Amino acid sequence: MSTVVSVHQLHKAYGPVKAVDGIEFQVSQGEILGLVGPNGAGKTTTLECIEGLRQPDSGTLRVLGMDPWLAGPALKQRIGAQLQTSALPLRLKVAETLDLFASFYQRSLPALPLLEQLGIADKRDAAFGQLSGGQKQRLFIALALLNDPEVVFLDELTTGLDPQARRAMWDLVLDIRRQGKTVLLTTHFMEEAERLCDRVAIVDHGRIVALDSPAALIRSLSAEKRLIFALPVSAAAPSLTHLPEVSRVERNGDQLIVYGQGDHLINNVVFALDQAGLLTGDLRIEQATLEDVFLALTGRKMRE
Repeated sequence: MSTVVSVHQLHKAYGPVKAVDGIEFQVSQGEILGLVGPNGAGKTTTLECIEGLRQPDSGTLRVLGMDPWLAGPALKQRIGAQLQTSALPLRLKVAETLDLFASFYQRSLPALPLLEQLGIADKRDAAFGQLSGGQKQRLFIALALLNDPEVVFLDELTTGLDPQARRAMWDLVLDIRRQGKTVLLTTHFMEEAERLCDRVAIVDHGRIVALDSPAALIRSLSAEKRLIFALPVSAAAPSLTHLPEVSRVERNGDQLIVYGQGDHLINNVVFALDQAGLLTGDLRIEQATLEDVFLALTGRKMRE
């Protein structure tokens, strides 16, 4: 896979505040890379430098082989961007918006098929001010894809959307990748990063503190699984600590919580409960998440 985005020792400060402090990573063609972290971690500043919207203090940036700050229009013809904060005149119609933005590019995709792909073809004659939050986000994605870009930048795409609209956006991002495009996104939703990204860079205080696939980052914690069973209050809690995969067992009212690790943990615990005549259909499995990784690396919650 060829390298599409290359970032080396990127620095950007605003007065005494170091927004970006030596960030480095590369993005391969056809990859979805996510920059995740809390608000103020430096994600948007990093993205804006890569897009050529903000001049870095120092560092080497290349997007499609070009310096984004110096390349100007030559690069902007080949990339698409959905910004964290965007607005349009309230009376401007969807079709008029696409026609206007199409005039900025040397080539552009037909508007109607793009709107159909994004599920807002029926809003073609609607004014921007009449659109819902999810529909506005779909329109901004349409504008980001209008020039059939090779690289797409998505900055906090689903912030402010309800769960249904958020999952619809996830489907759109995966569809963009299926078209062979490279995606670089920022988010502070860990579930979003786990669902979408091939690799995740955890950013904190302007630095990347970990970079790997979501699964590899979670495995690096060596965190315990939790198996939670319903158990009648009158029933005695079984002894499961003889199982090599089980580290401890806790009783919490009508729940039995089993902690442990290993590929055979679930099977062995379920078998032991079945043998003791205590197996029920009410079983919940909790595993480590990217948010657990963030907490382990930074010691604070995602949304502070």
